[in-house]
Amino acid sequence: MAIPFKGSRRIVVDGTAYRWRIRRKPTRIQADYGCGSPLTFAVAPESPRGGTLHVSMDQPRHDNAFNQPRGGIPCSTVTPDTVARAIRRALAEGWQPERGGTFAIRWQA
Repeated sequence: MAIPFKGSRRIVVDGTAYRWRIRRKPTRIQADYGCGSPLTFAVAPESPRGGTLHVSMDQPRHDNAFNQPRGGIPCSTVTPDTVARAIRRALAEGWQPERGGTFAIRWQA
């Protein structure tokens, strides 16, 4: 499954080009019950065919209703370095980007 070009970012990891994207808005459940739902992002090879890597962070989105400074759970920040490290880890764990389907990992910051 390809990630839409619009709104996604390009990253090259070990000579292979990928596109990655964080959902623009939180899902309804992330917005309403943000403390229990993690920030997620998707990665896919830039080639037209291939599988998608789904990465779940161990912390919530910064834009949910419950994540206020008074609260206790820190926010996740996704940087290109985080994405590159997640891709390398997924490849080491068996993700084959050229094959279809979804591969999911849990990322601990």
